[in-house]
Amino acid sequence: MNTYPNKALNRRNFCHALTAAALASATSSNAKAASKNDNNWIDAHAHVWHPDTSRYPISKNFKKEDMQPASFTAQELLAHCQPAGVQRVVLIQMSFYESDHRYMTEVMQEHPKTFSGVSLLDWHTKPLQREVKRHKRAGMRGFRMHSRGDAKDWPTDKNVHQLWKLAADHDLAICPLINPEDIPAVDALCKRFPNTKVVVDHFARIGVSGKIEKERLEQLCRLAEHPHTHVKTSAFYALGDKKPPYLDLLPMVQRVVSAFGADRLMWASDCPYQVQSPHNYQSSIDLIAKHANFLSESEKSAILRGTAERIFFS
Repeated sequence: MNTYPNKALNRRNFCHALTAAALASATSSNAKAASKNDNNWIDAHAHVWHPDTSRYPISKNFKKEDMQPASFTAQELLAHCQPAGVQRVVLIQMSFYESDHRYMTEVMQEHPKTFSGVSLLDWHTKPLQREVKRHKRAGMRGFRMHSRGDAKDWPTDKNVHQLWKLAADHDLAICPLINPEDIPAVDALCKRFPNTKVVVDHFARIGVSGKIEKERLEQLCRLAEHPHTHVKTSAFYALGDKKPPYLDLLPMVQRVVSAFGADRLMWASDCPYQVQSPHNYQSSIDLIAKHANFLSESEKSAILRGTAERIFFS
Protein backbone atom coordinates (compact mmCIF):
# COMPACT_ATOMS: atom_id res chain seq x y z
CA MET A 1 0.00 0.00 0.00
CA ASN A 2 1.31 3.45 -0.91
CA THR A 3 0.90 5.69 2.11
CA TYR A 4 1.23 9.45 2.21
CA PRO A 5 0.35 11.57 5.25
CA ASN A 6 -2.41 14.11 5.38
CA LYS A 7 -0.92 17.59 5.14
CA ALA A 8 -2.70 18.66 8.31
CA LEU A 9 -0.12 18.42 11.06
CA ASN A 10 -2.56 18.55 13.95
CA ARG A 11 -2.89 14.77 13.96
CA ARG A 12 0.80 14.22 14.61
CA ASN A 13 1.72 12.96 18.03
CA PHE A 14 4.16 14.31 20.56
CA CYS A 15 7.05 12.31 19.05
CA HIS A 16 6.43 13.97 15.74
CA ALA A 17 6.66 17.39 17.36
CA LEU A 18 9.94 16.41 18.98
CA THR A 19 11.36 15.33 15.60
CA ALA A 20 10.37 18.63 14.01
CA ALA A 21 11.90 20.54 16.89
CA ALA A 22 15.12 18.56 16.62
CA LEU A 23 15.33 19.30 12.90
CA ALA A 24 14.80 23.00 13.53
CA SER A 25 17.48 22.87 16.22
CA ALA A 26 19.91 21.16 13.84
CA THR A 27 19.27 23.84 11.23
CA SER A 28 19.89 26.60 13.76
CA SER A 29 22.98 25.05 15.33
CA ASN A 30 24.60 24.51 11.95
CA ALA A 31 23.76 27.92 10.50
CA LYS A 32 26.93 29.56 11.77
CA ALA A 33 29.14 26.77 10.44
CA ALA A 34 27.34 26.77 7.10
CA SER A 35 27.76 30.52 6.70
CA LYS A 36 31.52 29.99 6.41
CA ASN A 37 30.94 27.83 3.34
CA ASP A 38 27.46 28.93 2.24
CA ASN A 39 27.39 28.10 -1.45
CA ASN A 40 23.83 26.74 -1.35
CA TRP A 41 25.00 23.48 -2.89
CA ILE A 42 22.53 20.67 -3.49
CA ASP A 43 23.05 17.03 -2.55
CA ALA A 44 21.11 15.23 -5.28
CA HIS A 45 20.87 11.84 -3.58
CA ALA A 46 20.54 10.98 0.10
CA HIS A 47 18.40 8.68 2.22
CA VAL A 48 16.75 9.21 5.59
CA TRP A 49 15.03 6.88 7.98
CA HIS A 50 13.63 6.95 11.49
CA PRO A 51 14.58 4.53 14.29
CA ASP A 52 10.97 4.23 15.50
CA THR A 53 9.77 1.27 13.44
CA SER A 54 6.45 1.20 15.27
CA ARG A 55 5.63 4.63 13.97
CA TYR A 56 7.36 4.14 10.62
CA PRO A 57 7.25 0.38 9.95
CA ILE A 58 9.62 -1.17 7.46
CA SER A 59 8.59 -3.69 4.83
CA LYS A 60 8.16 -7.32 5.80
CA ASN A 61 10.82 -8.04 3.18
CA PHE A 62 13.45 -6.42 5.42
CA LYS A 63 14.65 -6.80 8.98
CA LYS A 64 15.35 -4.06 11.48
CA GLU A 65 18.99 -5.16 11.39
CA ASP A 66 19.05 -4.03 7.74
CA MET A 67 18.83 -0.44 8.99
CA GLN A 68 22.53 0.41 9.17
CA PRO A 69 23.03 2.79 10.86
CA ALA A 70 20.01 2.23 13.09
CA SER A 71 19.02 5.87 12.71
CA PHE A 72 19.61 8.43 9.98
CA THR A 73 17.01 11.12 10.42
CA ALA A 74 16.71 14.39 8.54
CA GLN A 75 18.47 16.28 11.31
CA GLU A 76 21.33 13.76 11.31
CA LEU A 77 21.69 14.24 7.56
CA LEU A 78 21.73 18.03 7.82
CA ALA A 79 24.43 17.84 10.47
CA HIS A 80 26.72 16.55 7.72
CA CYS A 81 25.39 18.71 4.88
CA GLN A 82 25.27 22.21 6.25
CA PRO A 83 28.90 22.60 7.39
CA ALA A 84 29.89 21.70 3.80
CA GLY A 85 27.70 24.45 2.33
CA VAL A 86 24.95 22.07 1.23
CA GLN A 87 21.60 23.67 1.95
CA ARG A 88 19.20 21.52 -0.09
CA VAL A 89 18.86 17.76 -0.54
CA VAL A 90 17.02 15.41 -2.88
CA LEU A 91 15.70 12.58 -0.72
CA ILE A 92 15.51 9.13 -2.28
CA GLN A 93 12.96 6.75 -0.82
CA MET A 94 14.77 4.07 1.18
CA SER A 95 14.23 0.53 -0.06
CA PHE A 96 13.27 -0.99 3.29
CA TYR A 97 10.24 1.33 3.46
CA GLU A 98 9.24 0.21 -0.04
CA SER A 99 5.98 2.02 -0.94
CA ASP A 100 5.38 3.59 2.48
CA HIS A 101 6.67 7.14 1.99
CA ARG A 102 5.37 8.62 5.24
CA TYR A 103 8.62 9.63 6.88
CA MET A 104 10.23 11.10 3.78
CA THR A 105 7.04 12.94 2.81
CA GLU A 106 6.60 14.43 6.28
CA VAL A 107 10.15 15.78 6.17
CA MET A 108 9.53 17.29 2.74
CA GLN A 109 6.24 18.89 3.77
CA GLU A 110 7.72 20.42 6.90
CA HIS A 111 10.76 21.81 5.05
CA PRO A 112 9.73 22.32 1.40
CA LYS A 113 12.58 24.71 0.62
CA THR A 114 15.18 22.26 1.89
CA PHE A 115 14.07 18.87 0.58
CA SER A 116 12.82 17.45 -2.69
CA GLY A 117 12.05 13.80 -3.29
CA VAL A 118 12.24 10.78 -5.56
CA SER A 119 9.82 7.99 -4.78
CA LEU A 120 9.50 4.27 -5.33
CA LEU A 121 6.54 3.27 -7.48
CA ASP A 122 5.47 -0.20 -8.52
CA TRP A 123 4.95 0.31 -12.25
CA HIS A 124 2.63 -2.69 -12.31
CA THR A 125 0.18 -0.74 -10.13
CA LYS A 126 -3.23 -0.16 -11.72
CA PRO A 127 -4.21 2.47 -12.63
CA LEU A 128 -0.65 3.75 -12.98
CA GLN A 129 -1.67 7.21 -14.19
CA ARG A 130 -3.55 7.90 -10.96
CA GLU A 131 -0.57 6.77 -8.91
CA VAL A 132 1.83 9.01 -10.82
CA LYS A 133 -0.42 12.01 -10.22
CA ARG A 134 -0.71 11.14 -6.53
CA HIS A 135 3.04 10.96 -6.08
CA LYS A 136 3.44 14.29 -7.84
CA ARG A 137 0.84 15.92 -5.57
CA ALA A 138 2.86 14.64 -2.61
CA GLY A 139 5.85 16.64 -3.88
CA MET A 140 7.81 13.91 -5.63
CA ARG A 141 9.93 15.02 -8.58
CA GLY A 142 10.88 11.62 -9.94
CA PHE A 143 10.65 7.86 -9.70
CA ARG A 144 13.43 5.44 -8.91
CA MET A 145 13.81 2.30 -11.00
CA HIS A 146 15.99 -0.19 -9.14
CA SER A 147 17.43 -2.94 -11.31
CA ARG A 148 17.37 -6.28 -9.54
CA GLY A 149 18.58 -8.21 -12.54
CA ASP A 150 15.41 -7.39 -14.48
CA ALA A 151 16.56 -4.29 -16.38
CA LYS A 152 16.98 -6.33 -19.55
CA ASP A 153 13.19 -6.72 -19.56
CA TRP A 154 12.39 -3.01 -19.17
CA PRO A 155 12.54 -2.08 -22.87
CA THR A 156 9.73 -4.55 -23.70
CA ASP A 157 7.62 -4.03 -20.56
CA LYS A 158 4.39 -2.16 -21.42
CA ASN A 159 4.06 -0.90 -17.85
CA VAL A 160 7.57 0.55 -18.00
CA HIS A 161 6.61 2.21 -21.29
CA GLN A 162 3.58 3.77 -19.63
CA LEU A 163 5.65 5.00 -16.68
CA TRP A 164 8.23 6.67 -18.94
CA LYS A 165 5.51 8.34 -20.98
CA LEU A 166 3.67 9.54 -17.87
CA ALA A 167 6.92 10.88 -16.44
CA ALA A 168 7.42 13.01 -19.55
CA ASP A 169 3.78 14.15 -19.52
CA HIS A 170 4.02 15.26 -15.89
CA ASP A 171 7.57 16.69 -16.00
CA LEU A 172 8.99 14.05 -13.67
CA ALA A 173 12.36 12.31 -13.87
CA ILE A 174 13.12 8.62 -14.14
CA CYS A 175 16.11 7.74 -11.93
CA PRO A 176 17.56 4.32 -12.80
CA LEU A 177 19.74 2.61 -10.20
CA ILE A 178 21.51 0.21 -12.53
CA ASN A 179 24.62 -1.85 -12.94
CA PRO A 180 26.98 -1.32 -15.89
CA GLU A 181 25.48 -4.21 -17.85
CA ASP A 182 22.07 -2.49 -17.69
CA ILE A 183 23.15 0.61 -19.64
CA PRO A 184 21.87 -0.76 -23.00
CA ALA A 185 18.38 -1.17 -21.52
CA VAL A 186 18.31 2.48 -20.45
CA ASP A 187 19.65 3.48 -23.85
CA ALA A 188 16.79 1.64 -25.58
CA LEU A 189 14.20 3.37 -23.40
CA CYS A 190 15.79 6.78 -23.96
CA LYS A 191 15.50 6.20 -27.71
CA ARG A 192 11.85 5.22 -27.41
CA PHE A 193 10.95 8.08 -25.04
CA PRO A 194 13.21 10.99 -26.03
CA ASN A 195 11.25 13.57 -24.02
CA THR A 196 11.55 11.75 -20.69
CA LYS A 197 14.02 13.23 -18.22
CA VAL A 198 16.44 10.55 -17.03
CA VAL A 199 18.96 10.79 -14.18
CA VAL A 200 21.30 7.78 -13.97
CA ASP A 201 22.42 7.11 -10.40
CA HIS A 202 26.07 6.75 -9.35
CA PHE A 203 27.76 6.58 -12.79
CA ALA A 204 25.65 3.44 -13.40
CA ARG A 205 27.85 1.88 -10.68
CA ILE A 206 30.85 1.78 -13.00
CA GLY A 207 33.84 1.12 -10.75
CA VAL A 208 31.99 -0.82 -8.06
CA SER A 209 34.18 -3.79 -8.99
CA GLY A 210 37.25 -1.75 -8.05
CA LYS A 211 38.13 -1.06 -11.66
CA ILE A 212 36.84 1.68 -13.96
CA GLU A 213 35.87 -0.39 -16.99
CA LYS A 214 36.64 1.74 -20.04
CA GLU A 215 34.16 0.00 -22.33
CA ARG A 216 31.34 0.44 -19.82
CA LEU A 217 32.27 4.07 -19.31
CA GLU A 218 32.05 4.66 -23.05
CA GLN A 219 28.61 3.02 -23.05
CA LEU A 220 27.51 5.42 -20.33
CA CYS A 221 28.90 8.38 -22.24
CA ARG A 222 26.94 7.38 -25.33
CA LEU A 223 23.77 8.08 -23.35
CA ALA A 224 24.73 11.73 -23.80
CA GLU A 225 23.25 11.43 -27.30
CA HIS A 226 19.87 11.70 -25.56
CA PRO A 227 19.54 15.39 -24.61
CA HIS A 228 17.31 14.81 -21.56
CA THR A 229 19.62 12.25 -19.94
CA HIS A 230 21.73 13.17 -16.91
CA VAL A 231 24.22 11.42 -14.62
CA LYS A 232 24.85 11.64 -10.89
CA THR A 233 28.54 11.93 -10.06
CA SER A 234 28.05 10.25 -6.74
CA ALA A 235 28.67 7.35 -4.34
CA PHE A 236 32.43 7.87 -4.45
CA TYR A 237 32.85 5.66 -1.37
CA ALA A 238 31.73 2.64 -3.44
CA LEU A 239 33.72 3.12 -6.64
CA GLY A 240 37.29 2.53 -7.78
CA ASP A 241 39.79 2.39 -4.94
CA LYS A 242 36.99 3.29 -2.50
CA LYS A 243 39.35 5.47 -0.47
CA PRO A 244 39.16 9.21 0.22
CA PRO A 245 40.08 11.61 -1.33
CA TYR A 246 38.93 9.50 -4.34
CA LEU A 247 41.42 11.06 -6.76
CA ASP A 248 41.42 7.87 -8.83
CA LEU A 249 37.87 8.77 -9.92
CA LEU A 250 38.85 12.10 -11.49
CA PRO A 251 39.50 10.63 -14.97
CA MET A 252 36.00 9.14 -14.96
CA VAL A 253 34.50 12.45 -13.87
CA GLN A 254 36.42 14.26 -16.60
CA ARG A 255 35.30 11.80 -19.27
CA VAL A 256 31.65 12.11 -18.27
CA VAL A 257 31.92 15.91 -18.22
CA SER A 258 33.37 15.86 -21.73
CA ALA A 259 30.42 13.75 -22.94
CA PHE A 260 27.46 15.30 -21.13
CA GLY A 261 28.66 18.75 -20.16
CA ALA A 262 28.50 20.00 -16.59
CA ASP A 263 24.92 21.17 -16.96
CA ARG A 264 23.75 17.55 -17.26
CA LEU A 265 25.70 16.25 -14.26
CA MET A 266 24.87 16.54 -10.59
CA TRP A 267 26.89 15.74 -7.49
CA ALA A 268 25.42 13.61 -4.71
CA SER A 269 26.67 11.94 -1.56
CA ASP A 270 24.47 8.84 -1.22
CA CYS A 271 24.32 9.40 2.52
CA PRO A 272 24.39 7.78 4.99
CA TYR A 273 26.79 5.40 3.27
CA GLN A 274 29.17 8.22 2.36
CA VAL A 275 29.63 9.10 6.03
CA GLN A 276 30.52 5.66 7.34
CA SER A 277 34.17 5.38 8.39
CA PRO A 278 36.68 5.78 6.80
CA HIS A 279 34.56 7.94 4.51
CA ASN A 280 33.17 11.39 5.26
CA TYR A 281 30.93 13.97 3.67
CA GLN A 282 33.50 16.69 3.06
CA SER A 283 35.79 14.40 1.08
CA SER A 284 32.94 13.62 -1.31
CA ILE A 285 32.12 17.23 -2.12
CA ASP A 286 35.81 18.19 -2.22
CA LEU A 287 36.43 15.85 -5.14
CA ILE A 288 34.35 18.19 -7.31
CA ALA A 289 34.84 21.50 -5.49
CA LYS A 290 38.60 21.33 -4.87
CA HIS A 291 40.28 18.49 -6.79
CA ALA A 292 38.59 18.58 -10.21
CA ASN A 293 40.92 21.26 -11.56
CA PHE A 294 39.74 20.65 -15.13
CA LEU A 295 36.39 22.24 -14.17
CA SER A 296 35.74 25.96 -14.34
CA GLU A 297 33.96 27.64 -11.43
CA SER A 298 30.75 27.80 -13.45
CA GLU A 299 31.02 24.08 -14.25
CA LYS A 300 31.52 23.27 -10.58
CA SER A 301 28.46 25.35 -9.73
CA ALA A 302 26.43 23.45 -12.32
CA ILE A 303 27.44 20.06 -10.91
CA LEU A 304 27.11 21.10 -7.27
CA ARG A 305 23.88 23.06 -7.63
CA GLY A 306 22.52 24.12 -11.00
CA THR A 307 21.59 20.79 -12.60
CA ALA A 308 19.86 19.36 -9.54
CA GLU A 309 18.10 22.67 -8.95
CA ARG A 310 16.65 22.62 -12.47
CA ILE A 311 15.53 18.98 -12.33
CA PHE A 312 14.37 18.62 -8.74
CA PHE A 313 13.59 22.08 -7.36
CA SER A 314 12.37 24.31 -10.20
